Amino acid sequence: MAERFTGFPAEALAFYEGLEADNSKPFWQANKPVYDRAVRQPLQLLLAELEPVTGPFHTFRPNKDVRFSKDKTPYKTNTGSVAEGEGGTMYYVEFSAKGLRVGVGYYAMATDQLERFRAAVDDEHRGREVELLCGALIRRGYTIGAISELKTAPRGYAKDHPRIELLRRKGLIAMRHWEPAPWLATAAVTKKVRGAFADGAALSSWLDAHVGPSLLPPDEAHRW
Repeated sequence: MAERFTGFPAEALAFYEGLEADNSKPFWQANKPVYDRAVRQPLQLLLAELEPVTGPFHTFRPNKDVRFSKDKTPYKTNTGSVAEGEGGTMYYVEFSAKGLRVGVGYYAMATDQLERFRAAVDDEHRGREVELLCGALIRRGYTIGAISELKTAPRGYAKDHPRIELLRRKGLIAMRHWEPAPWLATAAVTKKVRGAFADGAALSSWLDAHVGPSLLPPDEAHRW
């Protein structure tokens, strides 16, 4: 019988609390067995249960790329994984000392995706539709975001456009965050994540229909 996901044990939260306090190679080496047992293994079991809906996940490396960063601490203080659905939607799962974070949408759009996105937002019918979808998610406790946004209107669009906040975004994603709670150590996590993906289904369907995957070569397209 295949092993099932039963939650993140308390020592998973303790591991990231410790890493935030001492983000060093000695701490990591001394506590890597805890990371493997309490974080990495449960995460892989969780992702395996989600993949029939999302497709395969990629889990980011725990090491940071500090070459161009002022922050030289060597390790990420969270574990994040992302999957890309057939239509282009990204599904994101993150665990840390701050709890659980889940995202659905297009976090970072390539230039060809941005062109299609802005044209759809500018359209009165399609633009109003996505505006209502975002509003409904916000009322349910989600945060609407993107990798970044312009300080002003994109070229060719009026600064007083009725949906200027959407037009300025370089992506569109709905995020839900849960702070540490006892249910994180149970299988209820799977239900919470699936529920968030289901809540974002209408938004992801809109994005897949009107934006879709980038058609640029991989080295030219922004990724998560």
